Amino acid sequence: MNLSANDAFKYNADRLEDVADRISEVLQCPITIEDINHRLLAYSTHDDCTDPARISTIIGRRVPEKVINSLWRDGTIPTLLQTDDPIRVKNIDEVGLGNRIAISIWKNNEVLGFIWALEINKTLSGDELDLLKKAAQVVKNKLLNLHNRKSKKEERNQEFFWKLLTGHIHHENDISNGFHEIGITPPSQHSVVLFRFNEEIKEPTEKQINYLLQTTQQVHIILTTLDQNELIILLSPKSNQPLTDIKQFVDWTILQLKERFRIEHVKAGIGSIYTQTDQIELSYKEAIAVQNIKKRFGKETEGLISFSELGIYQYLDLLHEKHKQEGFLNYALRRIKEYDDVHHTNLIETLEIYLDKDSNVNEAAKALNVHVNTLSYRMKRISQIAELDLRDPNQKITVYLHLKLDKMSL
Repeated sequence: MNLSANDAFKYNADRLEDVADRISEVLQCPITIEDINHRLLAYSTHDDCTDPARISTIIGRRVPEKVINSLWRDGTIPTLLQTDDPIRVKNIDEVGLGNRIAISIWKNNEVLGFIWALEINKTLSGDELDLLKKAAQVVKNKLLNLHNRKSKKEERNQEFFWKLLTGHIHHENDISNGFHEIGITPPSQHSVVLFRFNEEIKEPTEKQINYLLQTTQQVHIILTTLDQNELIILLSPKSNQPLTDIKQFVDWTILQLKERFRIEHVKAGIGSIYTQTDQIELSYKEAIAVQNIKKRFGKETEGLISFSELGIYQYLDLLHEKHKQEGFLNYALRRIKEYDDVHHTNLIETLEIYLDKDSNVNEAAKALNVHVNTLSYRMKRISQIAELDLRDPNQKITVYLHLKLDKMSL
């Protein structure tokens, strides 16, 4: 079709689907239009050729996550986020992606979405690439309207989410009605995840975060909001191993923030998984508790990110407050500390590390950098001084708990 860039799109179309069909007609190849987060907005119909990646995108209404990851690895998406020129994408067989041309749709310095043109039966010429650039300008106006409507919806969603997090809506019927008012089905099970960043989350980082949340297919992202340096997410797991789902999503998110956007040192806390929507506030409080405990006991809780995994650390705040009010001192620990003060030893550290290592003499000796025999002698002295039987699970757990409570007073 011999059309100049000025004449090719001189027509009015209310629907984005009609625009996709027109671009396909002009360029004689299949077209898909996506938003910035790779959700399918429109695609051309009556195409004679396609590829598995395009079929999956149309069926799922979004680009498959494995395709997105491949396009990040080969540099396609990073390039699209930097230029408004068409770029040629070579086939990636392992994800079912055939040859295609991609172009970003820009408004000032912001990418609104992408147009993809398959090159299965033909290769677009230089003139046709110029037409594709013209098409991106036409699509831009359509996406701006969608963008404005989406922003207003996000504001309503965030307002509702904050009411849930702060307990301003706490009756289950009211919560259910609130979900339906914003067009979201209440989750059958849910958890609140709290990501804490090193600095306040500003607009560029917010867009990068939103991109990751919109493109992940590991969990269902229900609601999100930001609070200074914190990202708060209400999500729902997908499989019958919900905690594993959520932990994998958290690990993936932290890794992608680092690898794709060079955002490091992000900490995560996962609240418990509940089935009742009136427990969203509780899950949020638990996610906060995880963050606070990990900050105070970083070494001991290094591999723990969910409230359900914290064990005794779940109860330290309550017990610490109780003991502070009552002035309680653990007898065994008091005896060891008195001995340390008089003899300038550090048996209290030896005891804590021994218990941290689950009474494994070899591991504890390695951590203390002493011989196993030396540690065995110290443990025998500790038992004598403290009148403590570490073979008794009750005594062992009690003294370990009070060791951690003592740290909260420092």
